Amino acid sequence: MQPRTIEIVVGAFILAGILALAVLAVRVSGFNVGETTGTYSVYAKFENIGGLVVRSKVSISGVVVGRVAEITLDPRTMMALVRMEINGDVSQISTDSTAAILTEGLLGGKYVGLSLGADEEFFVDGDEFYDTQSAVVLEELIGQFLLKQF
Repeated sequence: MQPRTIEIVVGAFILAGILALAVLAVRVSGFNVGETTGTYSVYAKFENIGGLVVRSKVSISGVVVGRVAEITLDPRTMMALVRMEINGDVSQISTDSTAAILTEGLLGGKYVGLSLGADEEFFVDGDEFYDTQSAVVLEELIGQFLLKQF
């Protein structure tokens, strides 16, 4: 009877480990099982998104305030149109704020960083950032550096 008990304990331990790994993977990926409510959409156009993906974070002063919901190509301007879902409790984003695509660390993932302006009017659902800064692509910087050296 002793070997059977050990097998059950080891099996339960492995099952708990697999479950913990699955929960960790879902949490790290930013996947949200529930439907997002209490958000509003804002848009920004960028010349180069440089690896920005759907579900990337949107932050103000390092605090996550939303997620990138959709990335499309604007057929009129041929620029990347990024739709961001901002949490409803963050309603004080002034209309002269800027949106920039930033990198988490030297080789980390891309995210949208918002810098607040000082205007008296605030973004509402469907508004667009007019002051944007595209992503800095590391490969382009290295290429420019090498061309200047030779």
